[in-house]
Amino acid sequence: MLLDLPVIESKARQPRPEWLKVRIPSGENYSRLINIMREHDLHTVCEEARCPNVSECWNSGTATFMILGDTCTRSCGFCAVKTGRPTFLDTEEPERVADAARLMDLRHVVITSVNRDELPDGGASVFAETIRATRKANPKTRIEVLIPDFKGKDESLKLIFDAKPDILNHNTETVPSMYRLVRPQAKYQWSLKVLRRAKEEGFISKTGIMLGLGESREELIRVMADLVEIKVDILTLGQYLQPTPHHLPVERFLHPDEFKELRDIGMDMGFRNVESGPLVRSSYHAEQHI
Repeated sequence: MLLDLPVIESKARQPRPEWLKVRIPSGENYSRLINIMREHDLHTVCEEARCPNVSECWNSGTATFMILGDTCTRSCGFCAVKTGRPTFLDTEEPERVADAARLMDLRHVVITSVNRDELPDGGASVFAETIRATRKANPKTRIEVLIPDFKGKDESLKLIFDAKPDILNHNTETVPSMYRLVRPQAKYQWSLKVLRRAKEEGFISKTGIMLGLGESREELIRVMADLVEIKVDILTLGQYLQPTPHHLPVERFLHPDEFKELRDIGMDMGFRNVESGPLVRSSYHAEQHI
């Protein structure tokens, strides 16, 4: 059963500037990869979240699989993935992800998921099994996971850590003052805990933030400082784009020069790598970040 999401009353949608216009995904290879996904009954966040870079990433050997179904138990104000109450847990999904990654000949696999807060472990056990199955079928493929916060539960995080992904990614998404609006069922401190624990376990850690939702420059810099303090390695900064009228409006489109400036600030602060640009998403150029 899907939850009814109210239309958010806001100012008229702003037209996208030229630097945010991209070509519709197409091409023989793109069609081949789409067919593999359909034959394996799998979802990708590339499609579900309407990522503008899907064609570029797939053609470069990177794809982001979205496991644990296509229905999320949370109702974040920015996300295009549908919200509802999942009724099914697919325990055979890990093997299908692993086989699809093999057939797609991926060099870098990103595994993410919807939130499954109704499950005792938040779906962490299925996440871990997907990592293990993917590595067994694709021993030369780098595995990055983009995980939920699991409400900060240590036992769920341990399941992920024990499966040994190559990169541990968890998105901070926005500044603390906007969590109630942007991520109403999440907590900033949960996100910091996930990233801090990942680093304590020796993983390459990574996080992403959307810009243009109404955050101030000062708040963003404070969040970046928090992330440097807990030794996050990789930061991605991208422009928020309103997926439907039911979602939060864009308050501001940042110019590419501003993204470049923020990248320079982040590198000076101590991040190992900062991927910053209007079309940057969490998995954009993921294979190059290390």
